[in-house]
Amino acid sequence: MERFFKLKQSGTTVRTEIMAGLTTFMTMAYILAVNPDTLHAFGRTGMDWYAVFLATAIAAGIFTIAMGIFVNFPVALAPGMGLNAYFASVVLSSAATDKPFTWQMGLTAVFISGIIFIILTVTKVRQMLIVAIPDSLKHAITVGIGLFITIIGLKNSGLLTVGVETLNNVEKGKYTDLLSFETIFHLGSLENPTVQLTIIGLVLIAVLMVLDVPGAILFGILGTTVIAMLMGQVNFDVLTGDKTPWVPDLGQLQFMAFDWDGVIHTGIISVIVTFTFVELFDTFGTLVGTANRAGFMKNPEEGRKRVGKAMFVDAIGVGGGAMLGTSTITAYVESAAGVAQGGRTGLTSVTTGVCFLLSLFLAPVVALIPGSATAAALIVVGVLMMQSVKDIDFQDMVVAIPSFLTITFMPFTYNIANGISFGIFSYVILACVANIAGKKKYNIHWLMWILAVLIILRYVLVGSQG
Repeated sequence: MERFFKLKQSGTTVRTEIMAGLTTFMTMAYILAVNPDTLHAFGRTGMDWYAVFLATAIAAGIFTIAMGIFVNFPVALAPGMGLNAYFASVVLSSAATDKPFTWQMGLTAVFISGIIFIILTVTKVRQMLIVAIPDSLKHAITVGIGLFITIIGLKNSGLLTVGVETLNNVEKGKYTDLLSFETIFHLGSLENPTVQLTIIGLVLIAVLMVLDVPGAILFGILGTTVIAMLMGQVNFDVLTGDKTPWVPDLGQLQFMAFDWDGVIHTGIISVIVTFTFVELFDTFGTLVGTANRAGFMKNPEEGRKRVGKAMFVDAIGVGGGAMLGTSTITAYVESAAGVAQGGRTGLTSVTTGVCFLLSLFLAPVVALIPGSATAAALIVVGVLMMQSVKDIDFQDMVVAIPSFLTITFMPFTYNIANGISFGIFSYVILACVANIAGKKKYNIHWLMWILAVLIILRYVLVGSQG
């Protein structure tokens, strides 16, 4: 173990690495409850809760261990927050249309994006795309996704209600324009036990985070669950039911549940592009940030080589996760918690991965957790992602306006792709105008021009509403 993971060379020990791995697991174990709740969406997407739980635990375990063994990198992987919410929103928003986008189509889109990732990684185009996008837009994408996740949490909890007040009746599944005096967002009923539990969860998680407690989100979820039990808001039948067995029932795994006929569905190209695009920047930022924190970038050449290998494992994880039955697998920023605990090698990741696999035997316990507890976690994750706003230069209008459009269009149009599209397109236009005017020289990578053209084609050919 010493020689395989190069522990002494990295200035660490087996004990330190195991403790770091446990810390990373504790900080991101919330995904075991949040991801099934998000993709299941209270039964509205058609995905089975237990099947998603199995896929989440197995995918996180296998690919996190792979990251440790093949790359010797202290980074954990699991279904990504934001992308799972986007997955569910696409399925739900199309449910009442003539051509519903099923969860099987969604998994197919994720699998295809995984193949694209492998190609982009092997050909080094992935690294080139990252250079093409201005840093401010990268940070804006993170912030926008954070707000998108927050709205998901607010809606799921009942803290936010949606009411359309129009002069005309609105047909189910259709969209309507609103007048200036009409509103859609309202505060939910504070008398609702679910809303009350969500507020309690927010307070618990916030206090624990202020006190710098490792695994604050997880402990906040567990604490909220205990309070929910005392309030009679927990269904204990899951402890003895067949739907969430103590011994893993792999027969319920939705393995290779793809819908290839649905690939020709008009909306799938947009979904594939969104999955690919968001994962591209999300993973890059996490891997580079973790590498810096662990000291790998002190040797830039070695650091870049290791990050490149990590990207390849991540790319395989995207397709592998889809095969198992979950949304996009991505590197987790919570890995920084393990690094802060002293994790420097792949043994940290292997420890975290083993914990995820062992959690397969805790499905009934995870199923006890009420949706209000995971909703509170979603809102807090939005807070964490909002931190990137400080890295955006809002004094420079050429980057401020595209960044603002990116951030606001994601939650307010309920679509991550819209935010990215309007951000890229507006940057290309504004940077071009500024360059012609001679005010300041802005770099517009040739790939940005290609992306801008593709964005125009997307809205012209596919449409925009919804």
